[in-house]
Amino acid sequence: MKKFRAVLSAVVFSAALAATPLRSFAATPEAAPIEALNAGLIATMKSASANASFMDRYKALEPVVKAAFNLQVILKNSTGFYWTTLPPAQQQELETVFEQFTIASYVNAFDGYNGQSFKVLPAERDVGASKVVESQIVPGDGSAPTELDYVMTNGAAGWQVTDVLLNGTISKVALQSSDFSSEVTSGNATPLISALKAKVATLSGGALTN
Repeated sequence: MKKFRAVLSAVVFSAALAATPLRSFAATPEAAPIEALNAGLIATMKSASANASFMDRYKALEPVVKAAFNLQVILKNSTGFYWTTLPPAQQQELETVFEQFTIASYVNAFDGYNGQSFKVLPAERDVGASKVVESQIVPGDGSAPTELDYVMTNGAAGWQVTDVLLNGTISKVALQSSDFSSEVTSGNATPLISALKAKVATLSGGALTN
């Protein structure tokens, strides 16, 4: 779990990614959720700079993240074939704490506005039935941007994120799958649930406990 925490914090939710969205084209249906996510993150950062509490920021960002991400699909893909072996009660508990972990990670990382910018690029590429929306995080100091792409899949709730690719290649789901494998076994996700609960408590400074 240590590897999971370190990789996910450094690769996906780095506080250095705090940014403002830049648009120069009409968002496609698959890019629109990313534009909304970026706007939500700006609001989160501004609230943090205005000393809003963690829970106030969490509650404001929660619907944005839940709309942008298909968290159930991400979780199922991260746990792999073990998912179908878990009792329904554990599946439900894991879904709840994974949702909290995802939102809390964003709130914790995007904790102040300092001049960076998001840029959603017009180029998209197909991956099977999914589309990859390309974006950049442009530092405020003029240094090289970081590529952060989103795998978008169209489902019952419309286009939603089902994976995040750092530098266009490093899959968040693949990283989580590798690290979750040490915390879940056939029919038992209790260690993973406990680990995620502890991480949520840490990220929220104790504001979120289960």
